[in-house]
Amino acid sequence: MIETSNLTRKFGDVTAVEDLTLHVGEGEVFGFLGPNGAGKTTTIRMLACLISKTSGEARIADYEVGNSADCQKIRKIIGLVPDNVGLYEDLSAYRNLDFYGRLYECSDAQRREQIEYFLKMLELWDVRDRPVRTFSKGMKQKLAIVRALIHDPQILFLDEPTANLDPEFQKTVRDFILELKHEKRTIFLNTHNLDEAQRICDRIGILNTKLVAEGTPEQLMESLEGRKTQVQLQQVTPAVTGAVERLGLLYVVSSGNRLVIDVSDPEKENPGIMEAIVAAGGHIQFITEKHATLEEVYLKLVRDEQ
Repeated sequence: MIETSNLTRKFGDVTAVEDLTLHVGEGEVFGFLGPNGAGKTTTIRMLACLISKTSGEARIADYEVGNSADCQKIRKIIGLVPDNVGLYEDLSAYRNLDFYGRLYECSDAQRREQIEYFLKMLELWDVRDRPVRTFSKGMKQKLAIVRALIHDPQILFLDEPTANLDPEFQKTVRDFILELKHEKRTIFLNTHNLDEAQRICDRIGILNTKLVAEGTPEQLMESLEGRKTQVQLQQVTPAVTGAVERLGLLYVVSSGNRLVIDVSDPEKENPGIMEAIVAAGGHIQFITEKHATLEEVYLKLVRDEQ
């Protein structure tokens, strides 16, 4: 659904996005992580045909970004939630959405149906006639998401949709994004919230002007230090460590009678590890997989690029 090849945007002598090449498939939630000024918002603005690219190529569905005729078609199949919601404060929530639905040339029936459906889903239906200026920041953010969906787009671009929201509103928006995912919409999400990205994204790209890493959350976390099995024992004895050594695996004894063992395929190797430990007289309390957190991966990759 979204393809870029060496996509670049410069502002004078400053390169905001450099040689970005990525693919986002249909029905996928793709998360973009990166520090402020990394080029995340610039990328979305290019893909949404709001600003031109300096060089490279990008396609949305079957349409070419940068082609004037295709840009009009792209705008009809995408929805955008910008970092600044930009609603009409003196209009009611309903009239805001009705206005944008008319801009997208939605029929009267489609507007009524979409507005009611999404306002009820985001618990705003009962306040639909209130002026937007009376809404909290979280309510405005949810309204901006509904506005982006009023014309039933195939692709949704979200630029920090939960920024500055309290935890309750963040959860509501996250759950809503997951509902959209179940509807097979393609979602491109800019976020600073690592926990949010890990929970809802199928794949993640880490951007720092250039794309420095890409993969599933699990792949990114494994990339920092590989996969490790953590075994909590009643007691670590020389016999147990010797048994693990004879398997040809590296291990580290940590405090609390815990073994941390490097593994390449824990699904295959863990049963043998447990058998060896038990045969050596070890009493296993529990076994888990240990890996770096997404935060650790993100910080390392971003610092390495600075």
